[in-house]
Amino acid sequence: MLVARNLYKAYGPLQAVGGVSLDAGVGQVIGLLGPNGAGKTTTIGMLAGLVTPDQGEVRIAGKPFGGDTSETKCLLGLVPQELALFDELPAGANLDLFGALYGLNGKRLAMERERVFALVGLADRAKDKVDTFSGGMKRRLNLAAALMHDPQVLLLDEPTVGVAPQSRNAIFDNLEALKAAGKTLLYTTHYMEEAARLCDRIAIMDHGKVIAEDTVSGLLRLAPVESFVVIDLAGAFGRMAELQELDGVMEVSVSGAALRVGVRGMEMVGPLLTWLAANGAVVEHVRTERPTLETVFLHLTGRTLRDA
Repeated sequence: MLVARNLYKAYGPLQAVGGVSLDAGVGQVIGLLGPNGAGKTTTIGMLAGLVTPDQGEVRIAGKPFGGDTSETKCLLGLVPQELALFDELPAGANLDLFGALYGLNGKRLAMERERVFALVGLADRAKDKVDTFSGGMKRRLNLAAALMHDPQVLLLDEPTVGVAPQSRNAIFDNLEALKAAGKTLLYTTHYMEEAARLCDRIAIMDHGKVIAEDTVSGLLRLAPVESFVVIDLAGAFGRMAELQELDGVMEVSVSGAALRVGVRGMEMVGPLLTWLAANGAVVEHVRTERPTLETVFLHLTGRTLRDA
């Protein structure tokens, strides 16, 4: 349904995107993760037809974009990172405006307005001005505005940023309903658990390129460790360098009196605890954790998600 091939975009000497290709089928959700500055928003701009690529092409339902007036764009909805709403207008008037921009009027406009209000749970606030809404409500209305023309493909650029957990869950319920209805979603987020919950496949970007793409389970196989052993000690431990050199230990971090040791295999847990006891550590509690999507992300990019 959505195909991008070899997208390139430079701004002067800065190569913002360098050869990105993506595919998303009917009813699929593709996640796009990357540090700030990785090229995600520029990629979204090219997919939406707002940024002209230097090279490459985008197709929706097999049809390329043909300029600003291309009918193909009517198959596409965009939920931008920055709210695209008019605070001084009621919520219903906002949706009427966006619907009219897509050529809706009369009964069709009213029907679509009621449909999207019901989806995002804001029908009882239709007559209220947007400047009276909470951040989460504005995010839900932003989503509703992008759905007024019933697009087949929805591009979402961090649609839950800055909202409370309850509103995030409400938006997620909306997106899962859209997925179940056969919509195609491309989703960027700073929240790893969101990507793991919603996405069929995830592409990780860095320095303008896709450096890994797979299902969540496939990406987890790229983790540098099989398990983490989290060990609460009775006091400080001063032999960290020696611990790091143990066979099978891949990484070690410390927080107060707690050690977090990445090991190559679970068979290392026994020898690890034996070594700690023999070297003066008093172990109070032990638990194991599996690698997460964040583990893989940090391994591949070497940065936290919000680093510039």
